[in-house]
Amino acid sequence: MRIRHHGSPPKNRNDWKTIRTLVTYVWDFKARVFFAFALLGLAKVANVGVPLVLKEIVDALDKPKALLVFPLFFLLAYGALRLASSLFAEIRDAVFAKVIQRAIRKAALKVFRHLHSLGLRFHLERQTGGVSRDIERGTQGVRFLLNFMIFNILPTLFEILLVSAILFIRYDPWFGAIIFISLISYITFTLIITEWRMIFRRTMNAMDSKANTNAIDSLINYETVKYFNNEDYETRRYDNNLASWEKAAVKNQTSLSALNAGQSVIIALSITALMLLAADGVSKGNMSLGDLVMINAFMIQLYIPLNFL
Repeated sequence: MRIRHHGSPPKNRNDWKTIRTLVTYVWDFKARVFFAFALLGLAKVANVGVPLVLKEIVDALDKPKALLVFPLFFLLAYGALRLASSLFAEIRDAVFAKVIQRAIRKAALKVFRHLHSLGLRFHLERQTGGVSRDIERGTQGVRFLLNFMIFNILPTLFEILLVSAILFIRYDPWFGAIIFISLISYITFTLIITEWRMIFRRTMNAMDSKANTNAIDSLINYETVKYFNNEDYETRRYDNNLASWEKAAVKNQTSLSALNAGQSVIIALSITALMLLAADGVSKGNMSLGDLVMINAFMIQLYIPLNFL
């Protein structure tokens, strides 16, 4: 069976308009938003401090008299920063929960009101199953987009700039340059491949909605189907839609694997380049083992939030 891709980007698609609409929903809780941003900033500062303290611990233990002078202060500071990073993040989520749920409520209400404003012709077609599935996906999308935009993209960019500045000032400028270039490459590659993958995702969603519409309408009209002995026809029609969904889902998952593989290549190359540069610095006596560990920890921390892309 040949799949028609329903997912070519619409000509009137406006992502920024969608974001602006969501921002208006969020802006009713300005105080909560600003408080959440403050907690986010504190969490990121604590997060950046963890590798710096880890460096001091490694350097202290690497000294000949490390067993006599145990770096207790740095160990306690390491634990405190770890706790602060997690604690601020959890408080932030708790503060922002009401904002996200209210935005979801407003978006769902707007869609519901719009459906009731449509003409009789739309409702006579009775695509109940597909519409309900689209509303469900839309409300889930609101939650993901707000979390992704506010608590992932913006703070990660802030952390990238902060880490790049630290490495640029304290060490060879190439450290900051490699991190910045690798992360820009990572984000650019991800956005390009994700835009291509949206074709399969939209086809998947369209087939899922169509299959759900047929299933719900067939069950609602059970008596009519039974009267005309159309059970086999309804089953075949439902299976055809599921087959189209299955093929689109396979392509979606395959393209996701390609995306993850490409991201892993970029991460591996950038970390390898940084480790080679750091190892060269250690061998020449310009850097310590703690510096090498710190740079590796920075890279791991920077790439973890980017896994959501």
